[in-house]
Amino acid sequence: MKIVIAPDSFKGSASSSDIATWIEAGIYSIIPTCEIVKIAIGDGGEGSLDAIVDAGFTAFTCEVLGPLGNPVSAQIAIKGETAFIEMAQASGLSQLPGGVKSALAASSFGTGQLILHALDKGARRIILAVGGSATTDAGAGALQALGARLTDGNGNEIARGGGALIDCESINLTGLDSRLADISFILASDVQNPLLGSHGAAHVFSPQKGASPEQVELLEKSLSHFASLVGGDCADRAGAGAAGGFGFMAYAFLRATAASGIDVILDLVDFDARSIGANYIITGEGRFDSQSVKGKAPWGILQRAVKSSIPTFLICGDADTHQGSPFKEVLTLTSIEPDIDRCISNPAPLVTQLGAEIAVRISRR
Repeated sequence: MKIVIAPDSFKGSASSSDIATWIEAGIYSIIPTCEIVKIAIGDGGEGSLDAIVDAGFTAFTCEVLGPLGNPVSAQIAIKGETAFIEMAQASGLSQLPGGVKSALAASSFGTGQLILHALDKGARRIILAVGGSATTDAGAGALQALGARLTDGNGNEIARGGGALIDCESINLTGLDSRLADISFILASDVQNPLLGSHGAAHVFSPQKGASPEQVELLEKSLSHFASLVGGDCADRAGAGAAGGFGFMAYAFLRATAASGIDVILDLVDFDARSIGANYIITGEGRFDSQSVKGKAPWGILQRAVKSSIPTFLICGDADTHQGSPFKEVLTLTSIEPDIDRCISNPAPLVTQLGAEIAVRISRR
């Protein structure tokens, strides 16, 4: 019997690799002779870089600026001429000093610095995984890091952050790093939102990044103003609103093509090849809810499993509902331990127990 274990991380609780190891222990306690293949995965947000490093990419540490100009140590991953950049490493909510959100001032400058480091490593293809950002600056900070000058009416460089874009009067690209012209960029995201409007970056995502209602409107005006300076139709493209508008910058200035975040990760970790001959797949995520079917990692895995007719189990911390779910079965940590805080702080024995429960179900068939 071959079982593939490929969970996402349980954010704020445990890594993908840890979850997979605990599930494995539970299965081996019941079926000690089965073949188990563990695959760390992510959906383009935090933890995605760890997943592809586990699959053979090499990580390099870079010193860059965080969302508010604070120094952070971030990583990029390289394999051959392909570089993988996880935006959250440099410009994520997890990199805010003290965890204090600042929707107007947060900048993607550090992500631009990561792109420069990838160029220095000889990358010719750069994958931009943009989940978990703290920014709503339309990628302007990254553009500045790459050599562009964004100036006000007096010719002075504007401040960083989405709130300052309203002051921009000129975009000068003469200093843009010339190596960018020969690079293929892939925007790895499952966000389909445009840059502007009621479904855009400011209205939908900036409140999660600390924006008050008044700041949401200011950011909308700033993004709209910046987009008008850039021109073209990139602001209307699906995914332009990803990562606070970083998608817009990637389309307009890097000629990026869009791809599903989870599909990009699954291809990078050779999921299909490693799953050949599997009798069962077990995946997982922290919470199973209405958002799970909109590009989350377990859902992407399920789509591939269905094509190969492989029954798939889901282990999660909690679930809104799983009635009618196409998973073979959805098992929750809260079914064992109702206290969600305890589930988060000590998931190992609970995940291991659920792994054993799945093994019992499998062995009875």
